[in-house]
Amino acid sequence: MISHSYDELLKSKHRLAMLLFFFLNSATALFSMVYPPEGASSMPFPLVLIFGLCGAGLIFSFFSKKNYSAHLNMCSVIVGLLWGWQIAFRFAEISQTDKNYLLVSLLSIFFISAIALSDNFLAFCLHAVPSTICVIFLDDFEHIGRILFTVSLPLIGLWLHHLMLKRSDEFTRRMLSNLYSEREKFSDLSMLDPLTGLYNRRGLQNKLETLFNQASGHYVMLLDIDHFKAYNDNYGHTMGDQALVRVSAAIRDAVRSRDVVVRYGGEEFLVLMSNVKQEHAVRMAERIQNKVLGLNIPHLFNAQVSTHVTVSAGLAALEEGDFIQALGKADTSLYNAKNSGRNKIFYAWEEETVEASIEERMA
Repeated sequence: MISHSYDELLKSKHRLAMLLFFFLNSATALFSMVYPPEGASSMPFPLVLIFGLCGAGLIFSFFSKKNYSAHLNMCSVIVGLLWGWQIAFRFAEISQTDKNYLLVSLLSIFFISAIALSDNFLAFCLHAVPSTICVIFLDDFEHIGRILFTVSLPLIGLWLHHLMLKRSDEFTRRMLSNLYSEREKFSDLSMLDPLTGLYNRRGLQNKLETLFNQASGHYVMLLDIDHFKAYNDNYGHTMGDQALVRVSAAIRDAVRSRDVVVRYGGEEFLVLMSNVKQEHAVRMAERIQNKVLGLNIPHLFNAQVSTHVTVSAGLAALEEGDFIQALGKADTSLYNAKNSGRNKIFYAWEEETVEASIEERMA
C-alpha cells in the first residue's frame, strides 16, 4: 500500500512537470508573437504551431486525471523540433540586424528545459538538442566551442542532478519498504485487535501461557453473531464494523475483569473464564446473550432473520490443560446452537446435562 501511494505521488509530480512544460513553452511562444524582433513577422507558422499545441496540451493535462508522463518524451522532441524550425525561420528574417539572436534563443530553450524537465534528463535532451544543432549549423560552426561550452554545462549539471534524484528515489523506496515491513511485523506482534480493542489470537496465546498457574475451573466460550454476512450485505461493511464494536463492548461488559475476551475471527468471539463453576459459566453465557440482544441493533434483512442482532454460543470446560480439545467441543456446541435456530446456547458437558439445559431454557 505504501509503495502504491508513493507511485501515486510520483505520478502527480510527473503530471505537474508536464503542465509546467506546456505552460512555459506556450508562454514563451505568446511573448515572441506579441513582442517580435524588429523587422520580423509577428506570427510565424512554427510559433503559432508551438503556441497552439502547448496551449491545447496545457488545457488537456490540467483537466485530465490520468498519468501522461509516459508521453513527455514524445512531446519534448516534437516541441524541440518546432523550436529548431522557429529559430531557423526567425534567423532568416533578422540575421543581419540581431547578431545575438541565436545565443539568446538557445539560452531561452535551455531555460525552459531546465525549469520544467529537471527531473527527466532524456526529455531535457530531446527538447534542447534540436535547437542546439540548429544554432550550430546556422552559426556556420563559427562559435562552436562557445556554444558547446554553453550547452555542456547545463547538460552535465542536469545529468548529475538526474543521478542524485534516481539514487534518492531508490533510497526512499527502500526506506518505505522497510518501514512497511516493520509495521507489518509489529502489527503481527500486537496482541490487540485494532477494531474492537479486544485480544487477538496472539494475545490469547500469551494469556494461555499463564492461565494454568491459576486455580482450576476453566471454561471456553465461543460466540458468533447470527447472520452477520446478511447484516453486512444489507447494511454495508461500515455499519458491520460498528456492530462488531458494540457487540464486543457488550461482551466485555458482561464478563468479569479477570476473564479473557478475544476477537477470534471475523464475527466470532472467544471468552476464557477461570476459577468459575459450571452454573456460573452458563449464567455468564446467558448474560452475554441478553446484553447483545439489549443493544437493539436492527437486523431487518428478511423474515427468516431476527429483527435485532443476536449471538449464538457454545460452551465447554477446559480440562487437564487441553485447550485444543475444549476449543473443539465449544466449536461443535456453537455449530449445534446455530443449526438449531440461532440465538441459542449449547453446552458441551455430559449429554444428559446438555439436554436438561436446553429443556430448561425452552421452558
